[in-house]
Amino acid sequence: MTSAPPDPRPCPQSLTDLFVSFTLLALQGFGGVLAVVQRELVERKRWLTPDEFIEDWAVAQIMPGPNVVNLSMMIGGRYFGLAGAMAALAGMLAVPLVLILLLALVHAQFADNPYVAGALRGMAAVSAGLIGAAGLKLSAALSRNPMPLAWCAAIAIAGFVMVALLHFHLSYVLIGLGGLGCVLTYRRLKA
Repeated sequence: MTSAPPDPRPCPQSLTDLFVSFTLLALQGFGGVLAVVQRELVERKRWLTPDEFIEDWAVAQIMPGPNVVNLSMMIGGRYFGLAGAMAALAGMLAVPLVLILLLALVHAQFADNPYVAGALRGMAAVSAGLIGAAGLKLSAALSRNPMPLAWCAAIAIAGFVMVALLHFHLSYVLIGLGGLGCVLTYRRLKA
């Protein structure tokens, strides 16, 4: 008895699909887009598995520029090459750029209003909560990392101390602790 082939994996259907998808994603990402990106690309569209999302997000974070823009270009490039990367980038930037310029003009008129200042502080708190929720959702995929949890926790704590408390430059911490993590993972996989 033969088993049925697995369902074909969802993927962007065209450059237009990429552009529209990333435009809609960018328009939802005010104040922090990690939670929105994870929900859209992993849970709703299923273009990435949770493990792929974590790996791609890690690469996007160490590249120069905004994380989600890097991720969009990686996904666009994966499916449609350079044209896909450019379509995804245009989707992330075109419409949101116009909206940001309009909002900047409006904010300049009402920046001193206490209601506007309070609303912005409230939005920042919501963004922090969304990022924390996305981190909790992704923790299951992190448990499959080849490095033991204690090593991962030690590297994470060292990174927090070096950046938040000792004020080391982020690039030095990324190179140092990221390099250490790569070496430890490689040795663990090779053993």
